[in-house]
Parts: sequence; C-alpha cells; structure tokens
Amino acid sequence: MSAAVRDDFLSYFQLTWDRYLGWENARFVVLDCESTGLDSRRDRIVSIGAVAAIHFEVCLEDAFEVFMPIAYNTSSVTLHGITREAAEAKGIEEPVALERFLRYVRDGVIVGHHVGHDIAMLEAAANRHFGIERLPNLSIDTMDLALRLEELGVLNKPDGPRSFSLDSLCQRFEIPPHDRHTAMGDAFLTARIFQILLRKARRAGLLRLGDLTERYVPKE
Repeated sequence: MSAAVRDDFLSYFQLTWDRYLGWENARFVVLDCESTGLDSRRDRIVSIGAVAAIHFEVCLEDAFEVFMPIAYNTSSVTLHGITREAAEAKGIEEPVALERFLRYVRDGVIVGHHVGHDIAMLEAAANRHFGIERLPNLSIDTMDLALRLEELGVLNKPDGPRSFSLDSLCQRFEIPPHDRHTAMGDAFLTARIFQILLRKARRAGLLRLGDLTERYVPKE
C-alpha cells in the first residue's frame, strides 16, 4: 500500500513544472501546518490547511483541510487551540491524512510563510509512512519573496517597524487577520498576501517560477 501511494504521487512529476517555466498558469498550493512543536524529527502535525491559487485567483473550491489525532497536549495548544481531545474527535490517522494530502497537492508549487518548517514536517511524515524522503514540489516562501521584492523597489517599506511576519504583512496589505493561527486560516491569509506579491513580482520582471522560488540572500 505504501509503495502504491509513493509511486502514484511521484508519477505526477514525470512531466511537471520546472523553474524555467513561466508561472502565470501554474497551480500554486498555499498551505500551513499546525504541529505539536518545531522539531520535525520528534513533533507531529496536528492539522493541514491548503488552498490553490491559479492566475492571481484564490480557488476556494480547490481547498484541503485535515486534522490528525495527537498523543498529548503540548505548549503549542496555546497557539493553534487544537487539544488532544479535539483532535481525537475530528482527526483521522496520520497515514490516511498524508495520503489524502499527497493526492490533493500532486505536483503543485507549494507556497507558505516560513514554508521550510511546513515542508520539513510533511516530508518527515511522508517518509515515515510512504518512504518519500523529499517532496519533489517546487516551493516558494512568501517571506523570502517579500524581502526580495522590497529590495527590488516594488514593495513599499512600512511606516512603522520593518517586519516580515505574517501578521505584519497582513497589516501592510490591509488584510484582516481572520482565523489566525489555524492551518486553514493561515493558508488563506498567506494566499491573499501571495496574490499581492505575484502582481508585484510581475511588475519587477520576475516571470519564471525560478524567480519566485529563489531564496532571499541579503546583500552585504
């Protein structure tokens, strides 16, 4: 079963997006994972929320949300609010949840704020259950992209303190932070921020997927 899940998922990448292609028709999957902590080797995913974005539009009909049971409550409950009891009531076991997620994300370009943590958690889970050590998907970190766009002069600097947190970008772009610190809520907020960043990226001449996936390196 695990080999079938792995082979099915990897089959999407036989002919897929690469960094040299234009991004205007790419299927972006904007996601967020809530977890029991920050250590991908020890901690576990509590919930995954994701929504697709295609050609500047957030596709609410192409969304995904799942909860997974956890063994015990950790300090992260104070952030995401999902207790062991709540996760047990509406959660499904991790391998089933991950299989559904892989069938949903397919070869989509993964987008997230501080997306490295989300990908590390997903890869650890995918490796545990299906032997998938690395997700082949291209990925974009909205914080990296915002930093690069500000450096290129197409993203105005804030009047107050300079910050690139999700809350700060919501404030900068006048996006109400509704449903913050839930996987689905943060995915949707990130998708709205990403829409704005895409328009500014086009204005800056960043027209290929590789222009968006590039990690930000500050100039010395």
